[in-house]
Amino acid sequence: MIGIARLALASLLAIMAVGTARAEDALKARVGVLRLSSSAPVFIAQDKGYFREAGLDVELKFFDAAQPIAVAVTSGDIDFGVTAFTAGLYNLAGKGVLKVIGGMSREKAGYPLIGYFASNNAYAAGLKTPKDLAGKRIAVTQVGSSFHYSLGLLADKYGFKLSDVKIIPLQSLSNAAAALKGETVDAALLPVSTARKLMDEGGAKFLGWVGDETPWQLGAVFAAPKTLTNKVLATKLLGALARADREYHDVILAAMKDGVAPINEQTKPLLEIIAKYTNLPVEQVVGNCAYIDPDGKLDVKNVDNQIKWLQEQGFADKGFDANAIIARDFVKAD
Repeated sequence: MIGIARLALASLLAIMAVGTARAEDALKARVGVLRLSSSAPVFIAQDKGYFREAGLDVELKFFDAAQPIAVAVTSGDIDFGVTAFTAGLYNLAGKGVLKVIGGMSREKAGYPLIGYFASNNAYAAGLKTPKDLAGKRIAVTQVGSSFHYSLGLLADKYGFKLSDVKIIPLQSLSNAAAALKGETVDAALLPVSTARKLMDEGGAKFLGWVGDETPWQLGAVFAAPKTLTNKVLATKLLGALARADREYHDVILAAMKDGVAPINEQTKPLLEIIAKYTNLPVEQVVGNCAYIDPDGKLDVKNVDNQIKWLQEQGFADKGFDANAIIARDFVKAD
């Protein structure tokens, strides 16, 4: 009996040793994200073990604005970033310290993500639609951010000068929401996840969605060139994300109607994962599902347009285009 017990214990220890070895063999990766549905595939890949099954040990690092993620990638504080394009990100990439390696969220008609919101006083005074934003004080996170670019596209569409708009950079989503509620700005561009609570409390009025007005490639996956020298690491990460991209698209986005995902047996598990990482109830997540290409493709033409627009505005340095900042070994392009 003692011999059998010792044999069983030895077998158990051997199994534990193998498991430990496999865990130690996993490639470590720190990924910077925002707590927004635009990063849904990242959350799905982490929660459902797709990263782990790909041989990765991923640690998610959460930020409150897009630009600090880009800075953290260049400093080596994180290995990969998944967030919106900004002028700062493009400038870093133009200097060769960042490379875009994949697509993520897009502003697309029918998929509510970033919206235009008015303060109650401004709304009462006539700010009723996005085209009425001309000449107003508008809160964004940072100059040259995705919100700023969205506003520029709107100005081009409706023929007003962006220079006539008073841009108020407040550094974070929470600060922009507080300014809108406190009536220190006339309007703000905010993700629906941030704005919904504000609207529910009667602190702001909805004007429209960016995706309905001016669709564009909002987010991407990026890394420092040093990280990309480990091609296996980057390939594994993108492979796990592609698996999650496809599942998110086929299960949630394919089921959406009028901008809202149903809660049913198929969608609920994924909606609950998104809710967990965005700190929102499932009932709010259903109307906050960003569009993401099922194959993780990047709209390279639009990225080039973004760079040119930012350069024309003086927000981005001259002398580079989309081809200079994209790692073609990894990117799937439209």
